[in-house]
Amino acid sequence: MPQVIGVDVGGTALKLGRFDATGHCRAHLERPTPQPATPGAVTTALLAGLEQLDPQHQASAVGVGVPGPTDLAGRRAQLAINLPGWRDVPLADWLEAQQERPVTLANDANCAALGELWRGAGRGVQDLLLLSLGTGVGGAVIMGGRLLTGRLGIATEPGLILLDPSGPPCNSGNHGSLEQHCSIAALKRLSGLEPAALAERAAQQEETALAHWQTYGRHLGMAIASLAYLFTPERVLLGGGIAGALTHFRPALEQELAQRLLPIFRQGMTILPCALGSGAGRTGAARLALDRLCQQPT
Repeated sequence: MPQVIGVDVGGTALKLGRFDATGHCRAHLERPTPQPATPGAVTTALLAGLEQLDPQHQASAVGVGVPGPTDLAGRRAQLAINLPGWRDVPLADWLEAQQERPVTLANDANCAALGELWRGAGRGVQDLLLLSLGTGVGGAVIMGGRLLTGRLGIATEPGLILLDPSGPPCNSGNHGSLEQHCSIAALKRLSGLEPAALAERAAQQEETALAHWQTYGRHLGMAIASLAYLFTPERVLLGGGIAGALTHFRPALEQELAQRLLPIFRQGMTILPCALGSGAGRTGAARLALDRLCQQPT
């Protein structure tokens, strides 16, 4: 049975896992992301992590999820707006030059969606929207059981869609993007608190904290309503560091959907937290390696 390695490149941590073809994780490893997270420093750290995770080279291929779009061939990280210097980085070539196994890349949110579809909260569903609510807001769409990536391989970046043209500036050059309203930084700007601290206060029924989560839920609900009109997902999965507080912002989110989304478009649609947590990205990256490099059925 072939084994593959899945890697999730994040702004604070590099998460690696060695998986068999059924999706069972045989070994996993987490290393801090070098700061500053330049392409060269991250590549060096990844190579060290791959050697530590799989010193016997049992895995035959590597899939890597990166925080931004990749080229259609899965060879180059085209842009990571929240990491310094990440423009048109030939990461697959760099990694392959130092190890004798093929590497393929994809957007980290696409990897998370594949992971949840394969082993998590997306199992049994063919039409899926995933939003990762963390340092930024990533996202992915699966339609008919397949990733929707478009003609350039970079489609579905919901974190960059417009929510409020008078809102805060985004690293993309936009103003008022979803990311600027629903990321960790946006929540801190709204409340002055980290998500965990704000959730703790809300659990104690502190009125100000509850109001902040209500505002957050409204913003997220607006975005999901717009995306549902486009993709009519059967399931919406929420991941990332903020998703653990879903119980506090779900009522406002659901109210917004009821107000803005025609019933026929939300028929049968459910909203759930991701089941794989921080492991979704590396799980999906491993599935990507199986599909692209080991010629397993999609």
